[in-house]
Amino acid sequence: MPAGLGAILRWSDAWRAPPGVPVDELGYRVGMPALQSTDLLDALKTVAAALREAKLPFALAGGLAAWAHGGPPTEHDIDLMIRESDADAALAVLRDAGLRIEHPPEGWLVKAWLDDMLIDLIYGPRGMTIDDAFFERCDEMSVAAIDMRVIPLDDLLVGKLLALTEHHLDFGAPLEWARAIREQVDWALVAERTAGSPFARTFLTMLEELEIITPTTAVTP
Repeated sequence: MPAGLGAILRWSDAWRAPPGVPVDELGYRVGMPALQSTDLLDALKTVAAALREAKLPFALAGGLAAWAHGGPPTEHDIDLMIRESDADAALAVLRDAGLRIEHPPEGWLVKAWLDDMLIDLIYGPRGMTIDDAFFERCDEMSVAAIDMRVIPLDDLLVGKLLALTEHHLDFGAPLEWARAIREQVDWALVAERTAGSPFARTFLTMLEELEIITPTTAVTP
């Protein structure tokens, strides 16, 4: 077994859910955790209310979406999926709501800040198109007492895994998500949609070695 994978396995054996977070008989978190950054949720409420008032469709993504589906709390930024055609209008709405806005050079997202809280408005994620069909397959959920669309877990993981590169190879967040929400994910479909990425294939093999998921059907890239 490679030394790096052995270290991950030892870390996995030592992992425990924080006190007060419900777990199942195998030690995995279950249900939406109660503990979440109030600053993050307050910022989400502000942004969601502004976009909804402007009738601009969006879907919650990233760590908060995983949390909404029963995953671990997150301390990172807020990710929202929007249509590319709505990017400028969304920034204008958030600017009028008092947020600082930015057009970064990447060409697949725009950004806004509420104080020090970063909100990424993503319109060009890898592995999917943000259009009416995407919004139709999103889950309607109550997040922090606000009804909103939440990205499906299959799409969440596909986008996260396809974003992995040699220069940004962090398995931490998707590994935590997989532990908590593994039974809600179509892993064979995720494997098929990410078959072209060696980093995604490595991640799925790691999940199998950790016995988080059963072996997925091999897909030739």
